[in-house]
Amino acid sequence: MMAQYLALKAEAGDCLLFYRMGDFFELFFDDAKQAAQILDIALTSRGEHMGVPIPMCGVPVHSAEGYLARLIKAGCRVAIAEQVETPEEAKRRGGSKALVARDIVRFVTAGTLTEEALLEPRRANVLAAVCEVRGTCGIAACDISTGRMALEDCEPGRLGAALARLGATEIVAPDGWTACPLDGIPRPASTFTSDGGEARLKAVHGVSTLDGFGQFSRAMLAAAGGLIAYLDHVGRGKLPLLLPPVVLGQAAHLAMDEATRGSLEILVSSQGTRKGSLVEALDRCVTGAGARQLAEDLAAPLTDAGTIEARLDLVQWLYDDALLRGDLRAVLRAAPDVGRALGRIVAGRGSPRDLGQLRDGLAEARRIHDHLQHRQDRPALMDALLPVLAGHGALVDLFSRALVPSPPTERNQGGYIAEGYDHALDELRRISGDARRAIAALEAKYRDQTGIAALKVRHNGVLGYFIEVPAAKADPLMAPDSGFTHRQTMAGAVRFNAVALHAEASRIAEAGGHALAAEEAHFEELVGVAVKASQAIAATAAALARIDVAAALAERAAEGGWARPDVVEEACLDVKGGRHPVVEAALASKGERFVANDCRLLPQDRLWLVGGPNMGGKSTFLRQNALIVLLAQAGSFVPAEAARIGLVDRLFSRVGASDNLARGRSTFMVEMVETAAILAQATERSFVILDEVGRGTSTYDGLALAWAVVEAVHGVNKCRCLFATHYHELARLAESCEALSLHHVRAREWKGDLVLLHEVAEGPADRSYGLAVAKLAGVPAPVVARAKAVLERLEKGRAETGGLAAGLGDLPLFAAAAEARADLVDSLRDRLRGLDVDALSPREALDLLYELKREAGAEG
Repeated sequence: MMAQYLALKAEAGDCLLFYRMGDFFELFFDDAKQAAQILDIALTSRGEHMGVPIPMCGVPVHSAEGYLARLIKAGCRVAIAEQVETPEEAKRRGGSKALVARDIVRFVTAGTLTEEALLEPRRANVLAAVCEVRGTCGIAACDISTGRMALEDCEPGRLGAALARLGATEIVAPDGWTACPLDGIPRPASTFTSDGGEARLKAVHGVSTLDGFGQFSRAMLAAAGGLIAYLDHVGRGKLPLLLPPVVLGQAAHLAMDEATRGSLEILVSSQGTRKGSLVEALDRCVTGAGARQLAEDLAAPLTDAGTIEARLDLVQWLYDDALLRGDLRAVLRAAPDVGRALGRIVAGRGSPRDLGQLRDGLAEARRIHDHLQHRQDRPALMDALLPVLAGHGALVDLFSRALVPSPPTERNQGGYIAEGYDHALDELRRISGDARRAIAALEAKYRDQTGIAALKVRHNGVLGYFIEVPAAKADPLMAPDSGFTHRQTMAGAVRFNAVALHAEASRIAEAGGHALAAEEAHFEELVGVAVKASQAIAATAAALARIDVAAALAERAAEGGWARPDVVEEACLDVKGGRHPVVEAALASKGERFVANDCRLLPQDRLWLVGGPNMGGKSTFLRQNALIVLLAQAGSFVPAEAARIGLVDRLFSRVGASDNLARGRSTFMVEMVETAAILAQATERSFVILDEVGRGTSTYDGLALAWAVVEAVHGVNKCRCLFATHYHELARLAESCEALSLHHVRAREWKGDLVLLHEVAEGPADRSYGLAVAKLAGVPAPVVARAKAVLERLEKGRAETGGLAAGLGDLPLFAAAAEARADLVDSLRDRLRGLDVDALSPREALDLLYELKREAGAEG
């Protein structure tokens, strides 16, 4: 057995090997140690290998999914080795001591999950393959749980941003290719070829040309080849659902780099969770598919005005008709996740329940179609979606007749094919039922015949049906002419067989076996029907998700008083009463009100310099306007009274930074890298928010950098920009930069306390209020008072001394400290001089040392 295990482990490579032994998956050696630690299960041993005990742990097969989920979440990959023959087949093949054959039937990895228990319902599970062909990077991405597949290419410098947009849970790349910006699983480079990718795509979709799917670059095809080859590998020759690939153009989506996505907390918060993110504040979807589509929309906002307006028209239609919106959401709420059920079926991991979900989901789609088909005021996008919802009448009728109302998740016990669908199956079930009733009658007959009231007919998986009586009553049944045959003696009971009982048991087993086989055949037929219609079913699932998103956005807009944005070609950003959706929701949960602010960036006034105190709301103001742009181009209403937004090609956010120690970058280096990317890539159509550029270095260096960056953004990039700063000196740039205007977040000091108004007003900030904010934060009063004295000295003496730090040694606190230290030294010196060391006893000398130490500690 261990030789078989080691051979399979060599095939599994760096994956943990789940080795099937009866009702358990066992792990051995280092796999067992790693799994036991992650899963918090017992680590035992089994036998020896080279004289050393073999570590072992195991998990039950029936609950393996839960353990797999924890291992995948911990970053592991798992190979599943199943028994591919029964013990009886092994005996016929090799005798009584033959080992049951096993083989790896599947690799379970983060990007190739389809099981409902292993997936997050509201998050897509994207697998991406990346490579480089002649200086161009190709990306192939798919979510095999729904079959969606997309291809794109980009410049090497933009690969990181593209992968950040996709948010892939697993990435595969050619072995030896070092340019991948994220950790990828190395795969043979020979699978990443354009010719191979083209051939694989044709084979998957059964076509002789890819022209009907779009125009693919060589880099796209090479990435697709690597992706399909990897899926073939992990599925052991069984490919999942793959829909025809969609070409994604770089210009079709609002470009955002990884730093911007992190800064704006679009899909995850700064804590790495969904809570506190934009999608969490926005999501009112009633289906998992809708929530996944919403996240995709937010991750990849559009740049085509026509497509944006089509989405907004659908949201507007549902916003205006609350009754219709409520009806649609009620129907959608009852619809199962059709896309993921289809994905499991096509991948060969489906269940009768998945077939039932297809039936029920497609039936709900038909209900929506019937509800809307007579409406005359439908927007164009709904007109396009409506025909997709109605094309499955025959399939729904077939599945409704074939399946019971609530099919089980397991099919090995049968019971999922509806009565009346197959008369032969009904007859087998009748025979089986009659035989069970006959067995009950036999039990009563045997009690009367033997006079043993405690006699029972029982069943187990080893003996089948048998008669059981208490041991004290068994002797009469042992007689040769009793009609009973002894089978087993237990501690308190004896078991027998009888001819009539054996006959009925045979009828049950035969009928039951035939019934299971008949149900299995029907299951495969229904799966075949679903697979044949997979593309049409997937399109219906996508249409349901799109309707759910539109209804959810309309619900959110009605709930929050959001407005439809006016999306225009002019490079402007004119927002009236704008609000930050996440911060507003957080404040509302505490019963507090968010202070709305206007933002008006026009061609002649496109760069705002925003000053004011920390905690005054500068960063919130910057981010809320970036999020309003993002929401508008994703096709959503926005948290504002009104908004007129010129299409943005690239969105940049450099707000806050932290060390990136893994890449050897300090906070300031991270800040400069992000700023450099903005200056190199922002165009006149871009929107940029910058906060506190230059704060991570010396005052003069920082001021000089901030000054130069403002000039570059104004004169070279010429983009719309909000620039927050504490450097008051930058206000002088308004004299030379005609498109720059000065603004500040308002604050007031009242009776010594700082009052933050969170209002944005015109004009420069009069001061930074840093000391007031420090006091508000709880810095001790003596420290604040001392800082005030230092500040006054600095402001007074900057010009006179020629440096900010000059003369600090003469300030009262430093002078007093120096004087106190000198007095302590003089005192200790005088006491030591007056000592007669020879006259001191050892005890007196020790006490004196303790006294001097206490004195020095108290003074110091």
